[in-house]
Order: sequence, then structure tokens, then C-alpha cells
Amino acid sequence: MKRKLNLKKMLALLAMVTTVFFAGLQVSQIGVEATSEKTYTIATDVTFPPFVYADENNEYVGIDISLMKEIAKVEGFKVKIQPVGFNAAIQSVQSGQVDGMIAGMTITNDRKKTFDFSTPYYSSGIVMAVKPNSSVKGLDNLKGKKVAVKTGTSGADYANSIKDKYGFKVVTFDDSDNMYNDVKSGNAVACFEDSAVLSYGIKTGLALKIVTKPTATGNYGFAVKKGANQELLSKFNEGLKKLKANGTYDKIIKQYTGSEAISKQKANATVDETTLSGILKQNKSVLIKGLGQTIYLTIVGVIFATIFGVLVGFLGVLPNGFARGLSATIIYIFRGLPLIVLALFIYNGVPNLTGNKIPAFVAGVITLALNEGAYIAAFVKGGIESVDKGQMEAARSLGLPFGKAMRKVILPQGIKLMIPSFVNQFIITLKDTSILSVIGLLELTQTGKIIIARNLQGFTVWGIIAVIYLIIITLLTLLSKIVERRLNR
Repeated sequence: MKRKLNLKKMLALLAMVTTVFFAGLQVSQIGVEATSEKTYTIATDVTFPPFVYADENNEYVGIDISLMKEIAKVEGFKVKIQPVGFNAAIQSVQSGQVDGMIAGMTITNDRKKTFDFSTPYYSSGIVMAVKPNSSVKGLDNLKGKKVAVKTGTSGADYANSIKDKYGFKVVTFDDSDNMYNDVKSGNAVACFEDSAVLSYGIKTGLALKIVTKPTATGNYGFAVKKGANQELLSKFNEGLKKLKANGTYDKIIKQYTGSEAISKQKANATVDETTLSGILKQNKSVLIKGLGQTIYLTIVGVIFATIFGVLVGFLGVLPNGFARGLSATIIYIFRGLPLIVLALFIYNGVPNLTGNKIPAFVAGVITLALNEGAYIAAFVKGGIESVDKGQMEAARSLGLPFGKAMRKVILPQGIKLMIPSFVNQFIITLKDTSILSVIGLLELTQTGKIIIARNLQGFTVWGIIAVIYLIIITLLTLLSKIVERRLNR
């Protein structure tokens, strides 16, 4: 009878924690909706200058950002810009997490099946770029070679459409910087990108040269989920028409693509971001902010993962077949799923099924709680089971009920065995937060992507971020050893 009662208590507690967590999510979401009736969330890329990028003050600017803000102003609504990356932006629109996206997205017939597009706001074509000293002069020189493209872009579509004709292999990257670096390092001989983007990059210091003329012109459009947010789409079209009529549109284009714009950007650079000291000086505050978000996300994630993991771990040692089976199943599922898949499923998949938005931070915490919680459950279960079984039998023979024997005899010994694993899991959770940049969380890794989008100094920036992670992990490792020594006294 007592065993059944213990099982019921454990299941009730697990259900209560889950309910409270998701109830908090729902309340949070209701609060956002209630206070943001005329505010639209717009997803965009993070590495697509001159259309969207972070300036020397680490504020998002560019043709897309300025157009969206000016249209919102003339049409009387507010916008919340959410820089998540091109692929994540597409998925966010499809799942209903955001209201629309503006990210230099070319209007194609295939995309029209999934999205409703605005009136085109910019026209561009695809060009090929190579290293300045490359022997590749055109498409005919690509046979047997590799070219780099950015996933989901028109450049990628174009490259894939001609790869069989010219006999080259396509390698894909999630952001422009990695694509460019693949060419500069010699792994790929060329890359395909929109002419406006490549021209801007080369003028601002990108060490590549364009060797082909732009392909047939492609049109950029603002996109919403097909059949949804038609009012927003109409407002964008009306606003764009007004901006073209009053001259604001031409001013914005000139502001970011004219020769004066390039000179002005270089003049505004207060430090040289090609050096280590310059990068640190210019980006110190945003790196600290990104680190703070990483640590905060880690702490919150670990708290919920611990609660979830301890409950599931205890279910695994109860003298009940159903409880042990449930525990084993939960551990198996959430340890087996790659973290990135789980994050995308929670952030994009669940809202697509339920119709309810999940804030990126909450989705990140849920992801960590489930994934890391499964690992915690495994070592909680293992720590308890590592205590000699004879001690539980001895306690029970003295008349102690199962629960009391667990609390007074087994757990004090098991906890000592769990502590090193727990601290190690804390370190793993800290590192795993970097994967959550895929859903747009502005933690340390995402901060690095934003900085690189502006200065194109990928090697140095990633080196700085790697050192930051190593310092934090070293401190946590030392803390783990101190705790371990004290427990072993």
C-alpha cells in the first residue's frame, strides 16, 4: 500500500512540475499578446549586409531593417526585429512563431506555395566570386571542383540548378562568413551569392573578386505564412508604395549601397576590427552580455533539469515495474534525441501543431530541462543503485518503510556519488547552450555570429569565444574538485 502511495506521490509531483512549467509559459505568452496588439514580430537574417547586419555600435541596421521600420512608422504599427538566421527565419514563419520575415528573400514559384509575398522591394542577381589570385575565371572552370553556398538562398538554388551542367560539387553553410571562409581557405574554389551582398562585402574588405555577370534578376520580397497575416502584408505593400512616392525608399537604398555609404561606414569605425585588441575593445560589452545570457540560460536550465531529472531518477528506483519502465523510457527518448533536433521541434514544431507561440528563451529552457534532465535522471538512478543493496535490506528489516530507508540510509551515500556527475553535467549544459543559437537566442555563440557578420574576422572572433568558454569551464572544474574534496573528508 505504501509503495503504491509513494508511486502516486512521485507521479503527481512530476505532473505538477510539468503543469506549472507549461502554465508559466502560457501566462507569459498571454501577457505578451495582451500588451502587443499592434506589434509584429519580424524575423530576419544575422549575416546579410547590406540588407541586415550589426553596425559598429552592435545595433541592427541595413536596407531591410530601415525599410521595415519606416513602413511601420507610416502605417502606424510597431515591429520587433528578431535576428535568427535565414533558415531559422523561414521555419519561424512556417510555425507561426513570428508574423513575417524580411531577409533578402528571393520570390520564387516554389516559395509561393508556402509563403505569401509582398510587392518586390529590391531586385538583384546571382554572381560567382573567387579568391583574387584564383585561376577560375568562369563557370567553365568549375568541373570537378567544389563551390560553397548558403543554405536556403537563391545562390544555393542557382548553384544546384547548374551543377550537373558544369560538373561541380556544392557544399552548404548556414551563414555567409563560413561560406566566404571556405573559399578563402581554398576548400572551395568559388561561392554563389546575390550581387548586392557580394559587392558590398568586397567594398568593405572581403578578399574575394566577382568573375561572372549577374544572372537573370531576382526580386526580394517580405514574406508571411501562406494565408496568414494578410493585414500585415497589405500594410507592408501600402507603406512601400508611400516610401517610394516620398523619396524615402531611394534614400535608404543610397544610404547602404552608394559609395558614400561605404566611405561613411569606414569613417565611423572607431577602432580597427582586424586586430585582436580592436575586436575586444569594440565588442567587449556585447561579449559580456552574451556571456551573461549564456550563464543565465545555463543556471535556469540546470534548475529545471535537476527537478525533472531527480523525479525521473527516483521513479527508476521505486519498487514498481511501471515506474521503472516510465523512467527508462523518458531517459531513453530525451538522451537519444540530438539537442538541436529537440530545440527546433520545441521552438518550431510544437507551435505548428498547437498554434501557440513559444518564446525562444522558454523553448531553450525546456530543451535543456528535457535533455540534460534525462542525463541527470540516469546518474541519480545510478548513484542510488550503486549503494550496497544490503543496506536497504538491513534498513527494511529494522522496520523502516521504503521512503524513510531511502531518505535516511541510501540517499546520504548516493548523493556523494552523484555530486561529481552533477557538476560535470553543469559544464555540459553550459556548452550545450551554444546549440540554442539555432533558435535565435542571443547567447555567446549567437553574439559571435553577429560580430562576424560585420567585421568578417571569423577566426579571431571564434578564438575569443573559445577562450571565454574555456575560462568558465576551468573555473567550474576547479569548483567541482573543491566540492568533491569536502565531501570526501
